[in-house]
Amino acid sequence: MYDIIVIGAGPAGCMTAKRIAETGHKVLLAEKMEFPREKSCSGILIKKSIQMVEAEFGKIPESVFSNPQINQGIILTNEDDQVFKFESEGYNIWRSSFDYWMAREAESSGADLRTSTTALSCKEEDDLVVVKFKNNIETAQVVIACDGAASRIGRGLLNVSPDYIFTYQTFSRGTIDLDSQFFHAFLDPRLSQYDAWFNVKDDFLIMGVGVKNPSLMEKYHSRFVSFLKSHYNAHIESIVKTEVGIMPYITPEFSFYLGKGRVLFAGEAANLLNPLGEGISSALASGYVAAEAIKFYENPDFMSDSYKNGLKSEIDYMIRQWKFLGEISPKFKY
Repeated sequence: MYDIIVIGAGPAGCMTAKRIAETGHKVLLAEKMEFPREKSCSGILIKKSIQMVEAEFGKIPESVFSNPQINQGIILTNEDDQVFKFESEGYNIWRSSFDYWMAREAESSGADLRTSTTALSCKEEDDLVVVKFKNNIETAQVVIACDGAASRIGRGLLNVSPDYIFTYQTFSRGTIDLDSQFFHAFLDPRLSQYDAWFNVKDDFLIMGVGVKNPSLMEKYHSRFVSFLKSHYNAHIESIVKTEVGIMPYITPEFSFYLGKGRVLFAGEAANLLNPLGEGISSALASGYVAAEAIKFYENPDFMSDSYKNGLKSEIDYMIRQWKFLGEISPKFKY
């Protein structure tokens, strides 16, 4: 039997597992994929994320960076073609390498890391949580579900049907007249049903769109590429890779799924995400707070209250982001 089972070895899960394992608890960190695994993500660490990671994990290794290594900020273009440039240095990383590094650090701190281990369900029985995995069953005092926007644990335990944004992005060789040092977001509804984006990693031009209806992914993406060709002289030599992902469809009402009984949710599994899709900082913050709340696991109600109170500043930050973005674009009006 484990003291704590953490499901999902992304930033939230690795943060939680590492901090709890360092206190001497027996921790299982279960990841459904084999590392290094792909994660459809912009791979930008904002200052807030960098500070949390380096405080808990140490210096981020060169092996996780892509070029340009420094992201200078974000440039937003709204529905009225108004351009807003926000400069703030961050890191440009590959999530596959970054998550693998964090998982290994959690393992080095004492967590039992198991890959290719899919959690199917969990339920409370006699002051324990029973987790059914694809190939076995484990028990723990507490479970932290960090299994992403499509959390199987969340759907089963909370009986919720969260809304998703489906992301579709291509990695291409070519040229474009956009500053590769910045992440570019376009809010024109003609280009996407959420937002469209462009950024550069190594020699790849990454062009993506967020849609509510997955059957429209390629249609909106094609429209966005045509826009980049006509407005920014994009020239696509070849498409090397295509990625499809999902993220929570965050709205100003902020429906969070923070936990039930001895099960807490962190990261996107908790519906924590900033309005333009930046989720790493929220994942790290919620993972950190979950590890702090675990100190009170003998009293699940107190543990849950501690977790919710600890996340108040993070949720307030998300609300400020909404209000700020709502001043730029009516589709994000809070």
